[in-house]
Amino acid sequence: MWADPDDDPRNSEGPSPDGELPTLQDYLKDYRLTLRMKCEGLTPEQLARRSVPPSTMSLLGLLRHLAEVERDWRNWLTEDEPLPKLYGARDADFDDVRPEQAMVDAAYADLEREQRATDEAVHAFTDLGERVGRDRVSIRELLVHRIEEYARHCGHADLLRECVDGRVGQ
Repeated sequence: MWADPDDDPRNSEGPSPDGELPTLQDYLKDYRLTLRMKCEGLTPEQLARRSVPPSTMSLLGLLRHLAEVERDWRNWLTEDEPLPKLYGARDADFDDVRPEQAMVDAAYADLEREQRATDEAVHAFTDLGERVGRDRVSIRELLVHRIEEYARHCGHADLLRECVDGRVGQ
């Protein structure tokens, strides 16, 4: 097991959240935590290790990618000019990864900042069916997409971590 079930911070005693929004938020919280757990205890070299050629996917790249998509999701909420990319051109979040502690620290800081900013922006909307932005996406769709994105990348993170040190788990 990745984490002892008694010590797993994703496990909660008691009833599940009541209501659609708290349920969606709970799933998002757990997937975010899962990603962090998959990256814990690794060196910059291990975090930057690429999967298999020609892929540029790495755990560090996933941290940077999810910071980038958190920022992009805020663009879905508005009709204003899009926020600029964090890392530059398409796929730079993966392609430009270097095994340096400063890059690891920056990736975690970027991810936390962008998650917080997206959460704050989404919390401004109380109706999950409200359609916003240029594409008239519903807040519900945005929340579900965020969960799906983290879930998919947690699967990637599980395989990447297994390649680094053999650890697998929930």
